[in-house]
Amino acid sequence: MIVLLLIFYVFFPAVIVFLTKKSMFLNKVGAVVLAYMVGVLLGNVGLMPKISDGLRMLLEGQAYFPAERMNDLLQQGVITLADFLPNQIAQLQEVLMTITIPLAIPLLLFSLDVKRWLHLARRAMLSMVLGIVSLVTVIIIGFFILKNHIPDAWKIGGMLVGIYTGGTPNLAAIATALDVDPNIFILVNTYEIVAGFGFLILLITVAQSLLNRFLPPFKSSLKQVDLEQVEANSEEFNDMLTREGIIEMAKAFGLSVLIFAVAGGISLLVPKSAQMVAVILGITTLGVACSLVPAINRLKQSFSLGMYLILIFSLLVASMADLTALFNIDFFHLFLFVALGVFGTMIIHVFLSWLFKIDTDTTIITISALSFSPPFVPIVASALKNKEVIISGLAVGTLGYIFGNYLGVSLAYFLKAFM
Repeated sequence: MIVLLLIFYVFFPAVIVFLTKKSMFLNKVGAVVLAYMVGVLLGNVGLMPKISDGLRMLLEGQAYFPAERMNDLLQQGVITLADFLPNQIAQLQEVLMTITIPLAIPLLLFSLDVKRWLHLARRAMLSMVLGIVSLVTVIIIGFFILKNHIPDAWKIGGMLVGIYTGGTPNLAAIATALDVDPNIFILVNTYEIVAGFGFLILLITVAQSLLNRFLPPFKSSLKQVDLEQVEANSEEFNDMLTREGIIEMAKAFGLSVLIFAVAGGISLLVPKSAQMVAVILGITTLGVACSLVPAINRLKQSFSLGMYLILIFSLLVASMADLTALFNIDFFHLFLFVALGVFGTMIIHVFLSWLFKIDTDTTIITISALSFSPPFVPIVASALKNKEVIISGLAVGTLGYIFGNYLGVSLAYFLKAFM
């Protein structure tokens, strides 16, 4: 089953691309949205075995155990043979998540005009500040409303900062720093995935058209003639299987692998807790540097290949979402706090963007970068049909990785004084 699942993850996005080319309706829905829909269906109709509650407790936030550890637990009678397949599936998913985005980001950056991005940087940084202000405001409000219903609500408040500034890596780091009970960590992480999935669907479907009614539209820094040329050179999935396209993809992919390897090597020089930040910074910096080389910048299929890897990632992540977590009434207030952090922050952020006249696309990409971390930036940028905001999103998301842990722990101890 593992081999079949691997084949499905890698090659089914090609089916999605084919369908979007054949159907005008599916093309309007978008390949990324379709990948998410298929992934959620796969993960929630009983086709894939679920990790048992006992094994989930033992994992304490880890994705999976190595085979040797699983064999030891089996001999101790702690788990059963039925736990092995879900653990292997989780291992496959973790490996694919680890490699797809670090390979995709350089591919997406190769064709960008970095110099023109500098015109957008000021708006993106201001939008990030507005996002952080929105987050802290919502968490403080939610804390005072729900603190009598949630044990250790101050810890949850700190963890919500991690969710909004770096996703699961920051969430896990802050939970460790605050000594959060493993059961609570698992619940918060599950609720974050479920609420975050709905939130992401909102961002990549109707958010742009909705917010354009209140916020200024994005103004491209490209001249019209240049914009047309960029769109012609980087239109997703066109001419990928021609002889020229395959050669260009091979060159771009090889360079992306090299960048990933270099960034991965550099990350070994820093503490383990900072390795994710080092990798993201490394691949982003090297990808941007390569985009300044004309021969690399002109590789027409690099963007298409990067987007194909994004489709694999989208299909994969969606298949990991467990929608049944929504119906655990015993922890309703905890879910409410998480959902308030996710959706409430967006509402306040949009209001502040309206006050400061930040455009729609910059607002959405900032919310996406902070809420879901840098790997999701290209997904949302694709849905916005705006590749100019990719670097802004990566910059904001990387900064979120860096300061999120400090802010989360500090806010948690501030709230503790009011328990």
